[in-house]
Amino acid sequence: MGFLQRLFGGGTTVNYKELLTKGAIVVDVRTPAEFNSGHVKGSVNIPLDSIRTRIQELKNKNVPVITCCRSGARSGSAKSILSESGIECYNGGPWDSLQQQLL
Repeated sequence: MGFLQRLFGGGTTVNYKELLTKGAIVVDVRTPAEFNSGHVKGSVNIPLDSIRTRIQELKNKNVPVITCCRSGARSGSAKSILSESGIECYNGGPWDSLQQQLL
């Protein structure tokens, strides 16, 4: 169970709105077509299959990253990859759910 909690971010409540006010960025890890069909306002589209190639770019921003996708699975994988690279990262789960939390 601990692995799943770390992967999907369960167990602790994160105030995503507060993170954004402190400079966090939202990274949507869906495909460009999925992203273009709707996304969190101001989010950046970095598909999961290319997230490793953008790690240094995200590190250079020196801000927390909130990942999101369609269901929370891909964003959980992205969170793990980014966290292992030393980036403060949170799994925001499904993009539409995250968007509601940011209103």
